[in-house]
Amino acid sequence: MLKSSLQRLSSFLLLMGLAMGVSASSHREAPLIANDPLADNTDVYAFRSPDDPNTVTLIACYIPTELPHGGPNYNTFGENIRYELHVDNDATKSGDEVTYRFTFTRTNQDPSTFFNIRLGQQNLLTTYTCERSIDGGLTWQTIVTSGKVPPPYIGERSIDGPVGLNASYASLMQQAITTATSGEKVFCGPVDDPFFVDLGGVFDLGNLPRQGGAQSRDGIGQYNTHAICIQVPITTLLKAGVAPTPVNILDGNFVIGFWASASRRATRTLGTNGTYTDSGNWVQVSRLGMPLTNEVVIPLGSKDYWNSICFLDLERLVRLTSGLFSIRAFRISHHTNWLLAKTATHSL
Repeated sequence: MLKSSLQRLSSFLLLMGLAMGVSASSHREAPLIANDPLADNTDVYAFRSPDDPNTVTLIACYIPTELPHGGPNYNTFGENIRYELHVDNDATKSGDEVTYRFTFTRTNQDPSTFFNIRLGQQNLLTTYTCERSIDGGLTWQTIVTSGKVPPPYIGERSIDGPVGLNASYASLMQQAITTATSGEKVFCGPVDDPFFVDLGGVFDLGNLPRQGGAQSRDGIGQYNTHAICIQVPITTLLKAGVAPTPVNILDGNFVIGFWASASRRATRTLGTNGTYTDSGNWVQVSRLGMPLTNEVVIPLGSKDYWNSICFLDLERLVRLTSGLFSIRAFRISHHTNWLLAKTATHSL
């Protein structure tokens, strides 16, 4: 029954891919996460690093449709959130062999002003700790402490000027690239959202490409997002016990699965003085491995449930998707470039 349901799910995803003709990201794709943008996965990427072919670059983006000029409360990574990047390098075992976990801290250096940056001080100074597990989550090693997150580019006076940080933005971005104690290069910070997707067309009953020759519009153009980028030595990601080089290009021992998630504490208690405390177990609130699945495949009533489950929880996955195949389909023409896999995959 489980195998049959998964086969039907794979076939359904294939048909949806052939119909939609898009390969896009997931912005505000479910009701609950739409109200929690700091924890919202928007994109994942995995590729062999062009500047160092002995490494693989893993990227997970969070916080959709940021306005670069969105003051006075600018965007950055959230506190009390676990941002995690997961790598599965052994399909014969349950779980992810390698996981990178990021937690962030914000500091208000000058509470006396409403400006975000003034006289060398930042009111949203953000740093992070990165932990790594290479044994399926049994043990964790801290590999970055006090990592720097660049501020948003507010403007010339705030960044370049002597009354601001008195530094070039390029130098701030460069200073944010750090080398972990275990050898990875890491960057966390604001970037231009790299995707092109006509969100207006997609959700106008699949008007993509737009009918009548109308030009598609980049729905996330000139918006920012926050990216976690890790350049990982291939030796760190290799399946245990395999030779250092593949037998051929189709060697399955050299294929990794990659996905990202965000988790929050189960309970938030609001104080009467404008403060709050988070407590309880960690609960996954967002995940992304194959973009657009939750946006255009999972029905609205199940989207929040989808975000809460793991790719490896096959029983819950089948229970969720068992009703998908009664959905009435409507015709959406055009070709596809959809990545069909349980997670984003990359060949080492």
